[in-house]
Amino acid sequence: MDKVSSVKEASPLLELLNGFIVELRQAGLPVSLTENLDAVAAVKHIPIDDREAFKYALAATLVKNHAHWRAFETVFEVYFSLRGEEYDLSDDESTSASPEDGMAADNEQQPGQMPGQGGGQEGLSQEQLAEMLYRSLMNSDQNLMRAVSRVAVQRFAGMEPGRPVGGTYYLYRTLRNLDLEGVLERMLEEVKSDNTGLDSLNQRLLKDEYEHRIEELKKQIEAEIRRRLVADRGIEAMAKTLRKPLPEDVDFMHASREEMVALKRAIWPLTRKLAARLARKRRHGRKGPLDFRNTVRHSLSYGGVPAEPKFKYPKPAKPEIMVIADISGSVAAFARFTLHLVYALNSQFSKVRSFVFIDGIDEVTKYFEGVDDITAAIHRVNTEADVIWVDGHSDYGHAFEIFNERYAKDVGPKTTVMILGDARNNYHASQSWVIKDLESKARKVFWLNPEPRSYWDTGDSIVSEYSGYCEGTFEVRNLRQLEAFVENLV
Repeated sequence: MDKVSSVKEASPLLELLNGFIVELRQAGLPVSLTENLDAVAAVKHIPIDDREAFKYALAATLVKNHAHWRAFETVFEVYFSLRGEEYDLSDDESTSASPEDGMAADNEQQPGQMPGQGGGQEGLSQEQLAEMLYRSLMNSDQNLMRAVSRVAVQRFAGMEPGRPVGGTYYLYRTLRNLDLEGVLERMLEEVKSDNTGLDSLNQRLLKDEYEHRIEELKKQIEAEIRRRLVADRGIEAMAKTLRKPLPEDVDFMHASREEMVALKRAIWPLTRKLAARLARKRRHGRKGPLDFRNTVRHSLSYGGVPAEPKFKYPKPAKPEIMVIADISGSVAAFARFTLHLVYALNSQFSKVRSFVFIDGIDEVTKYFEGVDDITAAIHRVNTEADVIWVDGHSDYGHAFEIFNERYAKDVGPKTTVMILGDARNNYHASQSWVIKDLESKARKVFWLNPEPRSYWDTGDSIVSEYSGYCEGTFEVRNLRQLEAFVENLV
């Protein structure tokens, strides 16, 4: 009987876990069948009531890339959200109690009840809630933070059953009524009054600590909103609503500010991986021609029988790279990340030279020399490069002509040329003969286009006029495609 009941209890969890795995795959995480089985085996050893342990047991078996942690955490918070009648939106206005009951609930928690659930905090006055908020942050009291979060969402978010509004809107409405900036100022003023001899460094450290606590409170509020939305709309609907692309799948040309930050964080581990891969690929190149003299010399140990052929292993030279990048309009974001990647891989190339253009062209290699922060170099490229000739609208043909006059003589058999742009030429002459001439002199010529392939050769796009003279023309809209392309550089 006990075995039957345990199976019945486990069945809903396994069903939920299966939906969780499916949603991770939908979000782009590479979860294999083996890892799925590992996750199921891992949670057997974790107490179900220990939510944090359960979460990290799943993470240890399912997350292989730190850049994927945010996506995993979002899906986990939806599928394994705290449940209960207290998150039912229809009951938000039905509970009330005296302020004394609410204050008592901060210090006394009922068995099996999360802080902030029940207990009557909803009856607090505005001043009492503000005081609870202040005390929770000043003392870094996690239980009280959760209580404040629940009351604040219930009172200020204005959530209604079935209303098709995103969580960001409810978060904004809640935070707007809490005046967290005023709370931070009050906390800092109290510290200054109690510690008159506090130096500037310690004041700054305390401010950072208080700001961190406020960010933790915001996360608690966001989680409270998410639980209520899950209760109202269902797991699958909320998972689909919150689904966002992984950093390596974010489109360069349409990335939000938050996604741009994630891209910048993701590019550094990517460069380390690519550098190791390029070096290994170069080391394990194909064997060269038979080395007859060395084979005969080693045959003496076999009585003169050439039993072990020796070869002349080639020593492939590191290629020189010339990057010619369109930095007009939305294509600039794509060029910026490609320049980031190329210069981060600088050790894999004997020389890197960069050129940027709109309707004029300029060499910007000097901006990257001796620079630790490539972001600063990119900023100089965008503000100081002389790339305007007439009206600042893309003119590939004129830019290529100027490149041919000034720099084509430096292109040789060791040079790989990378051209970055969407080839939208505003109906100017293509001057594709320049690319044809570069192809005859260079080791390889590649064209990287950030637009979807279905958009090529539509409107003023003239990709095909150039692609015939390139070793390859690649659609590169995100870090994943950029990583795949880099393998072609050696």
